[in-house]
Amino acid sequence: MSLTDRKIQILQAIINDYIETAEPVGSRTIAKKYNLGISSATIRNEMSDLEEMGFILQPHASSGRIPSDMGYRLYVDHLMQKKEIGTKEKRYLQNVINRNVGQIDFLLEETAKALSVLTNYTTIISEPVSRMTRIKQIRLLPLDQNSLLLVIVTEGNFVKNHVIQMDAVPNEEQVFRMGICMNQILSGYSILDIDANVVQQLKNQLAEYEAILPNILSAIESTMQSAEKVQVHLSGTNNILACPEFSDIQKAKSLFQTLEEKDVLVTLLESGRSDDMQILIGSENTVQSMKDCSVIIATYKMGDDTRGTIGVVGPTRMDYSQVISVLNGMVDNIEKVLKNLANGNHNT
Repeated sequence: MSLTDRKIQILQAIINDYIETAEPVGSRTIAKKYNLGISSATIRNEMSDLEEMGFILQPHASSGRIPSDMGYRLYVDHLMQKKEIGTKEKRYLQNVINRNVGQIDFLLEETAKALSVLTNYTTIISEPVSRMTRIKQIRLLPLDQNSLLLVIVTEGNFVKNHVIQMDAVPNEEQVFRMGICMNQILSGYSILDIDANVVQQLKNQLAEYEAILPNILSAIESTMQSAEKVQVHLSGTNNILACPEFSDIQKAKSLFQTLEEKDVLVTLLESGRSDDMQILIGSENTVQSMKDCSVIIATYKMGDDTRGTIGVVGPTRMDYSQVISVLNGMVDNIEKVLKNLANGNHNT
């Protein structure tokens, strides 16, 4: 059985209508709305063929048809009309980014919120990660007699904090001098660069603080290691509740629990890490609770070896074309901003 032009027209009509209404589509609806020049009976026959071929499903005996994962895959790969991001959407994304330039983790958090607003779906964004994250600045601040705050700013203006507990914190002037010395020695270094020679150099320069130096060096190491772990920003999980597909409480609860598991989200985003946009439809997702979802994943770059990913999660009935246009617009904006930040320029 071949997939004729007429079958393709009917499949496209079913998908377009189901994306818009979330209601199974019958032959009479297609005959009235899409002016294909054929009768309801002919449309029913073609729909039976499409069902037999695996492109559509009949959820209930008396209902119309809905697209299958296979039908959506054909649609996304060959039938979908690509959209350009609208002027209003483009301006909105630019405003969000321009307001939050400076600290990348906050920028990405706000970006996730903006994407969930524009798409009405759930957004996941991972911060850009490099195995060679370098120290830009170190600051030490006394909190009280037994606590010292370590602040590390890495390339790209990521800020990481660590509270160090010790028996006695030096006075404010001594802490300030320690910070200056550490900056002079460690600025521009990655965790791999801080070897025995660098540690000895620090010990020589800070000999009077020998008792607390191991604590500080340990905190720097753990803080830098955490900077190289994937950090994830999530927004719009409540948008799932607005989708009829998740009106079943157990199904919605299972998906919510999945979205709260950071390791699962990281694995999900990593599965789509490539230069090309990835679209995972329904059963193509490896996570069981996401079998009724589609995930569109785009990669953004910050330098040659530093990348992050943006994922939009919605029902398989999602408006793929609209999401793809918004994601493309967001990636373009983020990459411009990150390039400026990497170069030390905060102007977009």
